[in-house]
Amino acid sequence: MTVFLRRAAAMAHKETLHISRDAWTLYVGLVLPLVLLVLLGFGVSFDLDHMPLQVVDLDHSPESRALIEDFTAAGEFVLAGSLASGDEAAQAFAAKQSVAVLTIPEGYARALARSEVATVGLLLDGSDGQSAQQAVTRADALARIASLRSTGRAVVPPLAAATWTRFNPAGRSALFLVPGISAYVLALVAVLLTALSVAREWERGSMEQLFCTPVRRGEIIVGKLVPYLCMGIVQVLLVLAAGAWVFGVPARGDLFTLGLASLLFMLGMLGQGVLISIITRNQMVATQASTMTSMLPSMLLSGFIFPVDNMPLLLQGISHLVPARYYIDILRGVLLKGNGLSESLFELAMLVAFASLMMGLSLARFRRKLA
Repeated sequence: MTVFLRRAAAMAHKETLHISRDAWTLYVGLVLPLVLLVLLGFGVSFDLDHMPLQVVDLDHSPESRALIEDFTAAGEFVLAGSLASGDEAAQAFAAKQSVAVLTIPEGYARALARSEVATVGLLLDGSDGQSAQQAVTRADALARIASLRSTGRAVVPPLAAATWTRFNPAGRSALFLVPGISAYVLALVAVLLTALSVAREWERGSMEQLFCTPVRRGEIIVGKLVPYLCMGIVQVLLVLAAGAWVFGVPARGDLFTLGLASLLFMLGMLGQGVLISIITRNQMVATQASTMTSMLPSMLLSGFIFPVDNMPLLLQGISHLVPARYYIDILRGVLLKGNGLSESLFELAMLVAFASLMMGLSLARFRRKLA
């Protein structure tokens, strides 16, 4: 055991020297995760505001102008102009001048004065279903506010449900997306770095020199992994700190559970990268394979953007093989819900299984031979 640790430590020291002298590796390992987190955190968002709104005002009354002000005062809708009739809405949508057209019929002010129901129309561009759905929700809320202001009473349906939102009352998409972005970025970078490490040894011919030494294959793999695992721990700390500072993501749960999950996740992804590099023995092929096997599953099958429960049964089954799914569940549970170890046992067990599988396959496929 002492010999194993001494040889593995020597390999780790060698790899650490290489990392410290390689500016590209340092950039990919420490800077790129932060760049991707910030870019994706601001670029991927479901929060819509400043939606262009055009108006067809057929009443031309102070009440109709007040309704328009109610719709645009909060900044969720921005007045983009006026139309002569609703027939021009299709042309406005085609020209991307608006996403919604508010139609105020003639007699709107008279209906309010008589305490009658005043009906207005809202025509939406349905080519973007997400924007249209949010526009409907916000327009309904603004209409209720306008009704309360103009009549002194809100229009309440016969059955109303009192609802409240836990863990994210403001409905900020960043709190939902940043944990998924963190897992996605860490998976991509971890697999990419280690996929190139062993492949580089094969291409440069230094693997033959290692085979001339008494260092065993397990000692080589461990020595390769330890420096990148330490860098991965730094990556996790940087990404979580950036998420809290830039996007205001809280940390309400057990930090020990978060640290354990991060360690297991990074170990599994690093093992996946080593396995890819052992199989391919080529940096270009290893780069392509690591990108395909880490980027696409972590984005599409992990619940990062699309809920797993809404996927077809086949894809739901495949998603069980994606470690980012379990890591994202733990991140959201610990950071947002305040979960601890007891609520994360299943996800932790799956991360242990994946890490063990990657390490076992890497050790099995690594042979001390050149062909």
